Amino acid sequence: MAALLKEAMMQTTALGDDGVQTVRYWLYAPGERACKWEEFYSRGIMGLAWGEVGDLTAYANKEDLKAQMLQTYPEKGAQKNDIHALWQFAKEIKPGDVIFAKRGTKEIIGRGIVTGDYVYDADADHYPNVREVRWTDKGTWSLDEPWPVRKTLTEITDYTDRLAQLKAFFEEEDGAFDGEEILRPLTEYSVEKFLGEVYMDREQYGAIMGLLRAKKNIILQGAPGVGKTFAAKRLAYSMMGVKDASRVKLIQFHQSYSYEDFIEGYRPSGAGFELTKGAFYSFCKKAADDEENAYFFVIDEINRGNLSKIFGELFMLIESDKRGDKLQLLYSRELFCVPKNVHIIGMMNTADRSLAMLDYALRRRFAFVELRPAFDSDGFRDYCAGLDNPRFEALVRELESLNRVIAEDESLGEGFCIGHSYFCNMEADSCTDAALASIVDYELIPMLKEYWFDEPGKVREWADRLRRSLR
Repeated sequence: MAALLKEAMMQTTALGDDGVQTVRYWLYAPGERACKWEEFYSRGIMGLAWGEVGDLTAYANKEDLKAQMLQTYPEKGAQKNDIHALWQFAKEIKPGDVIFAKRGTKEIIGRGIVTGDYVYDADADHYPNVREVRWTDKGTWSLDEPWPVRKTLTEITDYTDRLAQLKAFFEEEDGAFDGEEILRPLTEYSVEKFLGEVYMDREQYGAIMGLLRAKKNIILQGAPGVGKTFAAKRLAYSMMGVKDASRVKLIQFHQSYSYEDFIEGYRPSGAGFELTKGAFYSFCKKAADDEENAYFFVIDEINRGNLSKIFGELFMLIESDKRGDKLQLLYSRELFCVPKNVHIIGMMNTADRSLAMLDYALRRRFAFVELRPAFDSDGFRDYCAGLDNPRFEALVRELESLNRVIAEDESLGEGFCIGHSYFCNMEADSCTDAALASIVDYELIPMLKEYWFDEPGKVREWADRLRRSLR
């Protein structure tokens, strides 16, 4: 079984990065009341109906598909769920994804691995939308509670607790089943690759990696657009040596985020309230089962949450020299520890005026790394040269002048400088006057209006200068 589960092809979408392998999980109904299950199992496929709309690859976007569905099946109304299912089936499911076949809302009847791309079978009588599936299991497994959705196809990757129950059905049979186990060969990711994508010199990179290994916890702070999230994920990949999204978890803090979301807490269920495990708890348990490999928990906007409330008793456990030590959790009374192979990378925007100072207890447990605009870096200058666009270069020079003014402004400072990431990931053919003007008009100038809300003359001056650089 282990060899079978490792068969698959590369999947390239996770956390927004190309070349990252990850597995998505899907709950699927093979026909009404699973009427097509035996046929689909024997043929090694999964299928959807709605054949009258034709080959789904012909639709460039979901709106076009919606229009055709309304035209073809006007009597069925909006069909929001059906449209979404068709779109996901054709466009989002990838080879290597895990399918759990269901009957009704409480019964699982099979498990399989997607092995083929979407195909439209024009000769099929009722289910022409097809994907090949290697069905690994067939039987009957009952869920503790019904699923809250009744759709034909539902992605369940983020239903952490319910997904854990589905996986547990098959543990006795073939050992712990985790979708990440069926990933294809991972894309290698070297230091050179990192330095080619993140505009940072080797010395700074070495210092950050040293802090991450020693401290376990770092915070990347900087102005808007310096690429904090982009850098955080690639720091993780470079330490791992591969783009393995299964060992990286990205969340975002906000004012309503709580200990119950992060660690554990009681939530409403059909029977009243049930104890539900949070994102960090689940991630730590996963890392503990794979202690030879490094895991990375990435927190965006870390200073937006009530940190004392969110971390609770974990203030102590996240310290590098306390890793492996156990404390009793608030609700379950379980003895819990943060594994030594878990690294925490937080990000914070230094230009956010609305945020309070970080809790000192947390500040002591993190190393803080300042990321600055990299317009003058060798990597960014090589990037500019590759675009070979005089207007782009003129705009960059103007932005460098603007950043010097912002840095010298007593009410602002370096933490408010404009970052380079607004202009990254362009190609020569996409770096058009219109694209650059759109960034200036709809991203940079509104930001300047916030910075200098009481100095409209200065806003007009720099708006004119930025626009003139594109003429």
